[in-house]
Amino acid sequence: MQGAEPPITQDLVLIGGGHSHAIALKKFGMNPVAGVKLTLITDVVQTPYSGMLPGYVAGLYRFEECHIDLRPLTQFAQVQMVHDRAIGLDLANHRVLLANRPPIAFDWLSIDIGSTPALLTVPGAKVHTIPVKPISQFLQYWDQLVAQIAQNPQPIKLAIVGGGAGGVELALSIQARLQRIYQAAQQPSSHLELHLFHRGDRLLPERSAGVGHRVQQILTERGAIVHLGQSVTAIESEGSEAAEQKIIYSQSGLRVACDRVFWVTRASAAPWLRQSGLATDAEGFVQVNDRLQSISHPQIFAAGDIATMVNHPRPKAGVFAVRQGKPLVRNLRRSLLRQPLQPFTPQKEFLILLGTGDQRAIASRGFWSWGADSVIWRWKDRIDRQFMQQFTHLKPMRAAGAVRENVQDTESAQPAQMPTMRCAGCGSKIGSAVLSQVLTRIRQEQPPEGDRPDILLGLDAPDDAAVISVPIGKVLVQTIDYFRALVDDPFLFGQICAHHCLSDIFAMGATPQSALAIATLPFAAEAKQAERLYQLLSGATQVLHQAGAPLTGGHTTEGTELALGLTCNGVASSDQLWRKGGMKPGQAIVLTKALGTGTLFAAHMRLQAKGDWIEEAIASMLLSNQSAALCFRQYGATACTDITGFGLLGHLLEMVQASQVALQLNLKAIPMLTGAKTTLQQGIFSSLYRQNLVAARQVADRDRWMAHPLYPLLFDPQTSGGLVATLPPEQVEPCLTALRRSGYGQSQAIGFVVPRTSSPPLILCE
Repeated sequence: MQGAEPPITQDLVLIGGGHSHAIALKKFGMNPVAGVKLTLITDVVQTPYSGMLPGYVAGLYRFEECHIDLRPLTQFAQVQMVHDRAIGLDLANHRVLLANRPPIAFDWLSIDIGSTPALLTVPGAKVHTIPVKPISQFLQYWDQLVAQIAQNPQPIKLAIVGGGAGGVELALSIQARLQRIYQAAQQPSSHLELHLFHRGDRLLPERSAGVGHRVQQILTERGAIVHLGQSVTAIESEGSEAAEQKIIYSQSGLRVACDRVFWVTRASAAPWLRQSGLATDAEGFVQVNDRLQSISHPQIFAAGDIATMVNHPRPKAGVFAVRQGKPLVRNLRRSLLRQPLQPFTPQKEFLILLGTGDQRAIASRGFWSWGADSVIWRWKDRIDRQFMQQFTHLKPMRAAGAVRENVQDTESAQPAQMPTMRCAGCGSKIGSAVLSQVLTRIRQEQPPEGDRPDILLGLDAPDDAAVISVPIGKVLVQTIDYFRALVDDPFLFGQICAHHCLSDIFAMGATPQSALAIATLPFAAEAKQAERLYQLLSGATQVLHQAGAPLTGGHTTEGTELALGLTCNGVASSDQLWRKGGMKPGQAIVLTKALGTGTLFAAHMRLQAKGDWIEEAIASMLLSNQSAALCFRQYGATACTDITGFGLLGHLLEMVQASQVALQLNLKAIPMLTGAKTTLQQGIFSSLYRQNLVAARQVADRDRWMAHPLYPLLFDPQTSGGLVATLPPEQVEPCLTALRRSGYGQSQAIGFVVPRTSSPPLILCE
């Protein structure tokens, strides 16, 4: 008998990383519910905080100060993060449809995806304007524009359409930022021509008239041109591509030419919400009751801009999303525990602190207003920083014995009747019904590309083993790897594991033929186990099919954590095999991928890695080595291996010993993943790092190099690392060019093979 975590009996899925969901992640991390698996689906890893974004546009905040990093936050909360875009709901089967991967199943669902500006009603707006939402896309464009003006401070004409709080604050921030750039370049303020269009007769119609007049006065004093009572009817472009201008037409006949147009009008909702069958209002926003629960589907909740409270409609403002966070968490938790939900009534009057881009702000509540004033800015800045502080400097909670509330089964109000002690006498196998269901679903959604005469018996046959023939004149190449999940997303882990396991085949110069899998799944209710196995094998088989190596069988087992292994088969001509003993003096050493996955994921587990670092590491692990092997074959490689658990130096040492040569490595030439240098300098190492240090005995003059900041990178264990090969020096540049064109943008020549002497064979230089 084996002890285990409480089995998974319910799935709570959050779509979107908005303000309400960020609060939910923090609170569920601090007080998780036993037996519940949380999943966050988000198309951005850094989610912006609306309260500080105008300050970022104005140059008053750094990017990381006004963005919530969802990777460490989900790691803190032990939440499965799915980096993809939701495109629909299958409400009949309780699934979220995604753009780039299989659907995600849910028992309970919460939606917090924000809104986008309404563009469709104005001809040309969708093509010729820059919407401020999604905010992440707007900020990328803004950063590029700022860099362009800073480098070449030429005159520019900008327009903003929309005179609500968002458009006004954007206008003030843009004006302040660009005027500082022109001032630093000793250019006149007239270089910036800024237009603000608003269909109403005063700015900020949702606030008191005094606030609108004060804002208009500030803009006018700074040289902005405010067009009130001007309904934009069309946007067109004219001129050549090099000197293209956008022409704004209004209902009054006004015509204004600008270089860029920013669109900040009323909000609209993603069309797939209404198309999925959810009850929505006239503009497509999800209608919810006082408990933030869909009025048509009680298992679905919504918050923030995307939701409309039918009994308490409020403006689409970030202040409401922030204040909905706590009641949303409370009712999600009570739903999971089968407890009565609690109503929530948002305030009618709310304080708005509007920054003017110059470290001043205006305060407004009801008919009362004050500013613009530096005191109010400091007040606003303190409030915003306090809000963001709760999502930074996170500490792991589970290890400290976090409180877990008891979950109840999805089918009744009784506690889930699942054993917490599991028998291992049956090999801990997953039930046959689960396995059959999963394999049937995978075959339906990923049908084989055609008959494979070399695979005599595979998944389609109920026999005890797969039967595979080896083509005449070929040899069979076999390899096996098995490891626990380093990411909490089964589909993503399945992809990474398949790439990792196939790399040995590519490193030998062989062609993949087939694979067997062994999967360990955490204890869960049967339906939950089936879903996780499906996600895991879907990820793995997708990669295997792309490599031409279908899954032909395997074994499943239960355990305390998710793990996957693959036995991969390949075929090759015996005279075409790459061996580790094929190095020759004078050859160059080429590495195809950057190093650092070991230290980065060790830091991720400790909540000390930035989300962008982990995203780059994941992208590297998802890059197949198949094309790299073809490049090496084309340019005359004689020895090759893949860099995995033993680290760069450990795997090179195997080649050195087999070839009886020495290597000279240039430390500065070795590519490194972003953030790896930082985490290594902080002393964050993978658990295998210390064992890999044994290879340091083979480093010449190692006492000199031990203090070098890049030295620890040599021993960092890699998951799905790159290939390293030796080839003639005259082939290095064409090979690197081909590798980079094939997607290996960080591939580098890192050293040379030299004759063996009596000294240690690994020689470092820089």
